[in-house]
Amino acid sequence: MDKKIITTSAIFGMIAIILGAFGAHALKKVLTIEQLTTFETGVRYQMYHALFLLFIGTTTIIRQKSKKTIYNLTVFGVVLFSGSIYLLATNSLMPIDFKIFGFVTPIGGIFLISSWFLLFFDLIKPIKKEK
Repeated sequence: MDKKIITTSAIFGMIAIILGAFGAHALKKVLTIEQLTTFETGVRYQMYHALFLLFIGTTTIIRQKSKKTIYNLTVFGVVLFSGSIYLLATNSLMPIDFKIFGFVTPIGGIFLISSWFLLFFDLIKPIKKEK
């Protein structure tokens, strides 16, 4: 599971860098300042959670069951939160109106918050000693 988490972290980080560069260079010419700022928010949160997953995949202080749940919440959260932000920020360039998908952004945010809460909960939960 740890290798899967770290691999996903690397993929999320790489995509965040690519999208950040794309936004700073190519999209700068076609989006408003507000749209670029929104796009950058998606990139920033994706990178934060790439680093979060890197920590989750390399630490030994979290139970494996919790790691799996944190991983799933984070992946779905990034896809829904950052993914919807990318679509909404570039909506003016698309043939489809993605504003109808705006409701998924807060759902993704709830998944991300839940993953951090689960980390916190797992860290404060006492470990049962084996008898």
